[in-house]
Amino acid sequence: MNLRIALAVAAVAVVGIAAGVYVSYSQKSAGPFGRLAAPKPIPELRFVDDAGRARSLADFRGKVVLLNVWATWCEPCREEMPALDRLQAKLGGERFQVLALSVDQQGAPLARKFYSEVGIKALPLYVDPTAKAAFVLDAPGLPATLLIDRNGREIGRHLGAVKWDAPEVLDRLQRAMAAE
Repeated sequence: MNLRIALAVAAVAVVGIAAGVYVSYSQKSAGPFGRLAAPKPIPELRFVDDAGRARSLADFRGKVVLLNVWATWCEPCREEMPALDRLQAKLGGERFQVLALSVDQQGAPLARKFYSEVGIKALPLYVDPTAKAAFVLDAPGLPATLLIDRNGREIGRHLGAVKWDAPEVLDRLQRAMAAE
């Protein structure tokens, strides 16, 4: 009986490892997200900037936007923020914007403290103190990242942390900018 249980556990472990390797390989080879078959409209999303001014995704029309929904309590979010900062420093400008949107209900002071602790310099601070962004965007977890075209439509999505300044990711984003 103990041998059967041990074999069953071993079989489940092998299947789990194989699935993990497959998912890891497929995500690395395809980039952080696949392009959607057709651009998808995004629901109205409102938030505030570091000065407390009301903002929306419409404010960023004309740019390709990498919208990253995150929170200070989310460990994978915390891990990827420096890479998002480096991505904004490298590609941010008239054609591209990383929009890191904190859903911390404590608002800008908590997110600002995190930015200071980690050394975030290039990312502007945006906060959704209602924490509704993940629900509005139908994101089942954090971090959730949407690639948005110049017309404000979703063209890609990724759930989970990514090394956003990795060469293959930079290449994918530059190709998305060129295609728009």
